[in-house]
Amino acid sequence: MKKLLALLSAVMLTAVVLSAQSPRTSNPPRQPAQAAPGAVRSAFAPDRLARIDRFVQQYVDENRIAGAVALVLRDGRPAYERAVGWGDKEAGRRMTTDTIFRIASQSKAITSVAVLSLVEEGKIDLGDAVSRFIPSFAKTTVAVRNGSEVTFVPAKRAITIRDLLTHTAGISYGTDRDVASLYEAKGLGPAAGFGWYTADKDEPICTTMERLGSLPFVAQPGEQWVYGYNTDILGCVVERASGLPLDEFVRTRITEPLRMKDTRFFLPPGQRERLAAVYGSGKDGRIARAPDGPKGQGDYVDGARRSFAGGAGILSTARDYARFLEMIRNDGVLEGVRVLAPRTISLMTTNQVGTLHSSAGLGFGLGFETTDRFGASGMESVGSFGWGGAYGTWYRVDREARLVMVLMIQLLPNGTDFRQKFPTLVYQALVGPPTT
Repeated sequence: MKKLLALLSAVMLTAVVLSAQSPRTSNPPRQPAQAAPGAVRSAFAPDRLARIDRFVQQYVDENRIAGAVALVLRDGRPAYERAVGWGDKEAGRRMTTDTIFRIASQSKAITSVAVLSLVEEGKIDLGDAVSRFIPSFAKTTVAVRNGSEVTFVPAKRAITIRDLLTHTAGISYGTDRDVASLYEAKGLGPAAGFGWYTADKDEPICTTMERLGSLPFVAQPGEQWVYGYNTDILGCVVERASGLPLDEFVRTRITEPLRMKDTRFFLPPGQRERLAAVYGSGKDGRIARAPDGPKGQGDYVDGARRSFAGGAGILSTARDYARFLEMIRNDGVLEGVRVLAPRTISLMTTNQVGTLHSSAGLGFGLGFETTDRFGASGMESVGSFGWGGAYGTWYRVDREARLVMVLMIQLLPNGTDFRQKFPTLVYQALVGPPTT
């Protein structure tokens, strides 16, 4: 027994001495899982990635698109990036990875982030009536059709910031037959290209949105999912709540901190050669160069440069927009720059409208369409989110697969299935494990 006690004492003494000689360290904080060098590429089968190359080139060769830029990030690093075809076919200018595109409704995600950053500061509440910021929305009306007769009735309740973020305010683009003539008379709806275009207006966006508030909408607040001017109204709300023009707010709070150097509402004239030309799909599916003006090239270089349309007015590149999405995927922070809190990101990317947007497994959060059932939108994981733009651009974030996907083309009207097929080509090449 004495020998055993002596042996235990010696062991304990040795442990104390070693502990005293060793530097005291605590366990490092847990870091997000990161792929090892080469793991991004190994998650994708090279021969299957090559199918994307052939797919995009085929559409260019068949004159169904002029060109495209495709970018796929996994764990924040490029797994696939290609520029194919023409940025401007008639000028002989090739597409490049830094070509600038009109992203139309992809502007909505950026403006929604701007709104929610002000919500986080207490300057806006999701339940606020829009009339707090835009007085003409104090007493809105709704067009109601009964057979051949249309009447205008008072809204049952005030439209809120949440209604606008979820597109449940009942506000369309004013091209509906029941209201189109009224919108056209006030420079909106049919008078604004396809309804959403304001880049040629020589007035601030709040002036346009004040006028919109006097027009009838097409559904009662909260009762239907209606796509329209909602996010353009939110752009005015950002201006009124912050005291800054929308372009300055977006630049100082989102694009500059995230180093999105090519994302803005209007292009400096010296960079016009970087802007992709717009094409349109004909009846045979083949493209032709789109005309100048609201239904074609637009006024994004020359023109008044005064209307900052938060719902459809921003220009960007695939790389810039992927950085923005990577911030969202990473719970509101990118490379040490925090834009939103994790819970705010969860709110944005969770279905907030039940089945109003779709009864087939797709929902809508605060600025993003959400995938709530596997198979509802191709091969996307449940919890994925994204949207697209009128010029044919498209994006999706799949957190389970750790992917950000961005596709840029310029096709208006868009008569091709190109962007519907593209994500399938990405997923079929992903053969590595979906999670770590």
